[in-house]
Amino acid sequence: MFEFFRTATLLAAVLTMGLMAGLFYAYAMSVMPGLAKADPRTLIDGMQRINVAILNGWFALAFGGAVVFTVVALLLHLRADGRSVLPWIVAGLVLYLIALGITFGINVPLNDQLDAAGPVDRIPDLGAVKDQFLAKWVRWNIARGLATLAAFGSLAWALVLHGRITTG
Repeated sequence: MFEFFRTATLLAAVLTMGLMAGLFYAYAMSVMPGLAKADPRTLIDGMQRINVAILNGWFALAFGGAVVFTVVALLLHLRADGRSVLPWIVAGLVLYLIALGITFGINVPLNDQLDAAGPVDRIPDLGAVKDQFLAKWVRWNIARGLATLAAFGSLAWALVLHGRITTG
């Protein structure tokens, strides 16, 4: 039964991390390039609406689950027979914590700044607001996306190694 929980938790860590890597990838490849080509009113209004819509239970499950499942997987692999996967789990956790640092240190404050600008019909200089937001947000989204992708790869490799150990 212990082995089932160890495998299931590591699999959940891989899946939630993959969802987060995919989310950041989707923003980098489609959402932000599309909004960047729009007029400032559309970009600001769109991002303000996205920032509200993304705060939901499904997002929270992946966003928080990536940390929680990875930490639990790490703890469940502390026994001697699971230690060969520990460096990969630790790497995945550290990389995701870097992505969270970027998110809470840069992207969320930029989102808050955009929200504080108010409704688009009351912003006197939409172009200035767009210029203050877009390039920095995109650059740091790519950084957190790469960190999360590397975290996903690390956890996926840990799962492969775990499978080799358990089928041994």
